[in-house]
Amino acid sequence: GAEAGLAKIDAALKMKEMDEVYQKMRLRPMIVKAYELDGAGDHADTMNSDDNVSCVSKTIHFVRHGQGFHNLVADIFAMKGVSWKQFVISPDNPYVMPEILDAPLTDKGRNEAAAVRAKARNFQNPPELVVTSPLCRAVQTAIIAFSDHLPQNINDDNRKGNSSKKDNATIPFVAHDLAREDHGVHICDKRRLRSQQAAEFPQVDFTMVKSEEDDLFRNDQRESADEVCERIYQFLEWLRDRTEENIAVTTHSGWLMSLFNGVLECDESLKVWFGTGEMRSVKLVFQTLN
Repeated sequence: GAEAGLAKIDAALKMKEMDEVYQKMRLRPMIVKAYELDGAGDHADTMNSDDNVSCVSKTIHFVRHGQGFHNLVADIFAMKGVSWKQFVISPDNPYVMPEILDAPLTDKGRNEAAAVRAKARNFQNPPELVVTSPLCRAVQTAIIAFSDHLPQNINDDNRKGNSSKKDNATIPFVAHDLAREDHGVHICDKRRLRSQQAAEFPQVDFTMVKSEEDDLFRNDQRESADEVCERIYQFLEWLRDRTEENIAVTTHSGWLMSLFNGVLECDESLKVWFGTGEMRSVKLVFQTLN
C-alpha cells in the first residue's frame, strides 16, 4: 500500500548516505554491536577479552512510534497520486503542513502502541527505564506501550517530596533530545513548547530537553546524516553510562534507520526500515577503548 511505498522511498534516501557515515563511526573510541534477541530474551555473550577495551552489555527494546497524523496524511496524499520531494517546502509536501506540527498518534497508532504493551508485559526482565523522544507521538507510544510501569505524576511527587512511597513496579520515563527524529523543514518533526509537553505528559521527566522552544529545528535545512549519527553516538554513550541494564527506547523511523545502518555493527536483518509500532529487542555490547 501507500505506507509501504513511502517507507521504501525514505529508506532508499537514507541508505545513500549511510555507508560513508558507517566508515567514519568505526574510527570512534566506542564501538557498539547489536545482537537480535530470540524469544527467550537472551543471546550468547560475545565480550571482548582485550584489556584495553572495556565492555558493557545491555538489553534494549527499540520501538518506533505508532502511526502519527503526519503518516496518515502522507498515505492519503500518496493514494490520491500526489508526489512530492522530501525536505522541500511545497504545497504538495504533506510533512510541511502547519497543522501537523509535532503530530500526535492516530487511533490506529494508539492501537499499535497497545499491541506493543501486550508483548512488553511478558518480558522476562522488564525494563528499568523508558527513554522517549520528546515528540508527541513517541511520548504517547511510550506511555501506552509501557503503561504497566508508569509513575502516576513525577512532577507532583517531586513537589511533595513523596518519592519514598513510589510503587516498586514504577520506573523512570525520561524524554531525551538526543533520541528525537531527524529534524528540519518537516513541521511534523518540530517539537511543541517543552512546558506544553510536560503539562500534557506529567508522568514523563523532561529535564533532558534543554530548551523551552525547539531551538534545534531549522525551517530551511534538514539535519545531515553526519549530524544525526553524531547525536545517536552521544545518546549511546549516555545509555552505556546508565546503571540500568534493561531499557526501552521509543523513537522514530529515520533515527532508527541511522542507528542500525550508520552507527551500530549488526546483522542485515536488523537494518531494515521499522514499521509503525514495531519493537525490536536487541543486546547491545558497548566496547570502549580505555
